Amino acid sequence: MARERETRIQLCGRLSVVVEGREVVEGLPGRQGRLLFAYLAADRDRAHQRDELIEALWPERAPAAAESALSALLSGLRRALGASALEGRGELSLRLPPGAWIDLEAADEAVHRAESAAARGDWAGCWGPSLAAMLIAQRGFMPGFDAEWIDRRRRRLEEIHLSALESYATCAIGIGGGELPIAEKAARELVALAPYRERGYAVLMRALAARGNTAEALRAYETLRATLRDELGASPGPELRALQAELLRSGGLSGREPAETSPPVAPPTHAN
Repeated sequence: MARERETRIQLCGRLSVVVEGREVVEGLPGRQGRLLFAYLAADRDRAHQRDELIEALWPERAPAAAESALSALLSGLRRALGASALEGRGELSLRLPPGAWIDLEAADEAVHRAESAAARGDWAGCWGPSLAAMLIAQRGFMPGFDAEWIDRRRRRLEEIHLSALESYATCAIGIGGGELPIAEKAARELVALAPYRERGYAVLMRALAARGNTAEALRAYETLRATLRDELGASPGPELRALQAELLRSGGLSGREPAETSPPVAPPTHAN
């Protein structure tokens, strides 16, 4: 019964708005109504001035009767979501039922938990949150819509995706055994998405070395070194240089014994 009454908002990928068990996205007032709802839902912890909402809806040129158009959209949102969902007149806030779940918030919270768990070496605690953050972030924020505020959200979501990939690969390296190929795959994706991100190369080097491919790990370092030199006139930082030196000395990552256990691979239900 509790699940039937849940409120779940998905702003990444296909827009979905379930309020107390009712799918209401089709009731939102057209494309602009969906955009207005996404703006309010993505920043629901504060009140928004009407001028701010008009600028978010019509960033280039507002219609002549912008106030009337906004009022019509707000009325449509109240009809779809319920009269109590929007609070205020001059300043408006979105009010959702207690326990409401929004995927943007879930991704942000999950990546922080994953990073903290990885820093502690808590691989079981890192696995689920990193995977959940990855699954949400890779969908992209409000595809098909364009605005400066949407671009800002997308950049934050891209950073969440990169951080989640890094935590996911780090977790798989820590677990070892059969998870090492997963670590390498995630690290390679991270490097492809962020070719100047040194932490991504560090994770890739560790994944390759843990699989016994020390030469490949050193080759990854050389790829980054050449890229930084040729394109930025820079060189890898001290952490990466220390990792290269360790690999050259030991022929691999010393003191690491692959674990044989694997974590559950099913994503948490809130990531669907």
